[in-house]
Amino acid sequence: MLPIEYHHGAYVISDNPARLDSGAIHAYLTRAYWSEDIPLETVERSLKGSLCIGAFDATGAQVGLVRIVSDLATFAYLCDVYVTEEHRGHGLSKAMMSLTLHHPKLQGLRRWNLVTRDAHPLYAGFGFTPLARPEGYMELLNPDIYKRAAEDANE
Repeated sequence: MLPIEYHHGAYVISDNPARLDSGAIHAYLTRAYWSEDIPLETVERSLKGSLCIGAFDATGAQVGLVRIVSDLATFAYLCDVYVTEEHRGHGLSKAMMSLTLHHPKLQGLRRWNLVTRDAHPLYAGFGFTPLARPEGYMELLNPDIYKRAAEDANE
């Protein structure tokens, strides 16, 4: 399947893995509340194991991302969704989400999940709702795993 790319104003929204800039993605994620201090190697591994939708400015620089972890048959987990601060307000998160939900590889899925601290209105606009039965969900969470690894490396 050929990469999907379309223009959104002065930007390009694309699923082409060759366009991904792991350095730019790492630069954002290492300061994001959900992935502070994430190692570059971890980011690179995560990108290789995921379907990614990127936003790119007129120069080709990466300015946004939606990373999708999926079996491409029954479920998808959206993560690492961001638009860099200087490129917000141009509808890029909505454009990336639209491509994500309409992506040919992601059709017919039974369940989509995501976790957000502050972007509920964005996702609600695409039909996401709070968990219907949160008592059925469980997690094993290591929120400081990257920070602890960085501290251990500096000792």
